[in-house]
Amino acid sequence: MTGQQRPAHRSDTTDAASLQSPTLAEDLLLLLFQPHPKGSAGNIAGETTLYWVLAGAVLADLGLGGHVQTGATRFGTMTVEAVAANPPTDQLLRASWEYVAGKPRSAQTVLAATGPSLREPLLDRLVERGDLHRRTRKTLGLFQTSALHEGATTRRAHLLAEVRAVLVDGAMPTERTAALAALLYGSGALPQFDRDIPWTSAVIARAEELKDGNWGAGAAAKAVTRTITATIVTNVIVAAAAQPRG
Repeated sequence: MTGQQRPAHRSDTTDAASLQSPTLAEDLLLLLFQPHPKGSAGNIAGETTLYWVLAGAVLADLGLGGHVQTGATRFGTMTVEAVAANPPTDQLLRASWEYVAGKPRSAQTVLAATGPSLREPLLDRLVERGDLHRRTRKTLGLFQTSALHEGATTRRAHLLAEVRAVLVDGAMPTERTAALAALLYGSGALPQFDRDIPWTSAVIARAEELKDGNWGAGAAAKAVTRTITATIVTNVIVAAAAQPRG
């Protein structure tokens, strides 16, 4: 965006923060990775709108952790602002938190400004954890290309099973799983999971509930974070819908 400085997300995977528990954005990107049968290179679903969704996942994580809160302009536009007394320790989350620490910004502005630099550092973390493997080779002896393959961990399968249980089986979600499922739906890539998560009217209805913040009685104690996440997911859907899809 012109006239505004985008936050720099560190790609140094040896940073201590990258060894903490995976962020919501990491989990979302791992889910969006589509492994190819027989071990050949996979791809990431929804590449053309990916940065909107990853930025939304970072904001949702900040909301769930109580690091940001929402406000509104006098015209009713939602704003995101940092909770000054509660900065995140994770450096990738911290970059987005610092972007809204100076002044409240609209959700659309935050998504557009913070999203483009997220993909590579998040991939680096997934590779570092062993969830993905990156294989590099030269083509024509000159050009270096890299391909992504599923790693030896079972984290992606575990995440997929959790989201499927919520969307298909009606299981009560944790706040994190509810946000993950809502963001996956907001990404527009959920139909590509039809083999594991049937693209049915019942699944769509359940995903719409999660998108709107209806996460069930188990999450009643944190209604504010549900509202923040629901608002962010809605903004992700609006932003992603305006982009050309590949």
